[in-house]
Amino acid sequence: MQPSSFPDPTAVADALDRAGYLPDTGIATAAFLAIRMGRPLFLEGDPGVGKTALAQALADITGARLVRLQCYEGIDASQALYDWDFPRQILHLRAAGDAADTASLEASLYDRRFLVPRPILQALENSPSVLLIDEIDRADDEFEAFLLEVLADNAVTIPELGTIRAETPPIVVLTSNRTREVHDALKRRCLYHWIAHPDFAREVEIVRRRIPDVAEQLTRDVAAAVARLREADLLKPPGIAETIDWTQALHVLGATSLDAARAAATLGAAVKYHEDQIRVRRDLLPELVESR
Repeated sequence: MQPSSFPDPTAVADALDRAGYLPDTGIATAAFLAIRMGRPLFLEGDPGVGKTALAQALADITGARLVRLQCYEGIDASQALYDWDFPRQILHLRAAGDAADTASLEASLYDRRFLVPRPILQALENSPSVLLIDEIDRADDEFEAFLLEVLADNAVTIPELGTIRAETPPIVVLTSNRTREVHDALKRRCLYHWIAHPDFAREVEIVRRRIPDVAEQLTRDVAAAVARLREADLLKPPGIAETIDWTQALHVLGATSLDAARAAATLGAAVKYHEDQIRVRRDLLPELVESR
């Protein structure tokens, strides 16, 4: 479906819903504006609230190819943009031998066939596409500056080949878990949306869609327990993915509601830090079961 097929945020919400992503009004509006205005969408929020899943759903509803750039400490432009296939270039040199003209041989080393496109170049060359720049907060300031330039031009200049410009600019989604503050210059280039944990009713509906055969009471019990865990100042509060995993683990064990024994046995599906598990078992577990 073409981006122009969405006349308003409601149409985007309906399409995301059909694609398996249940948005609230804020998410649907942010996605609609990013599509129609051609602006990158910067998503912040705790891990597990659905930032990456939204990019995947946007690719589904627009019929675009999803290209993911996973950021990490030390990532640089060559790992995001393009690189040269040095082993193939060396084989090319050996095959040419001594008979080839030196200047022509050197020029042929930087032919397009030896270029290895990385995610950003893949997204620019393949239209339509959704470029997911995941966890930008893990990268450094220099990489942010590089991204700012690329996003402004939707083009990349390769000295040996020239400028490659997107025929149709990709829909760009940047995500951040806010492990550090991203510079204002990059945020100003984007539309910004904070994705919060879903409310109780929406979380129950998300889990029921992902695990349709689970008991309704169990779904509601786990969603209520997870909501309480998020208020408990844990090192790593559980996200939607953990709610789904915990519900499924209990379902596999035959539970139709949340009880203390099974909750304790399956706590690792929802709470992923040892210190948090100790605290939950010691202080919170009875309350989680009794307050459901």
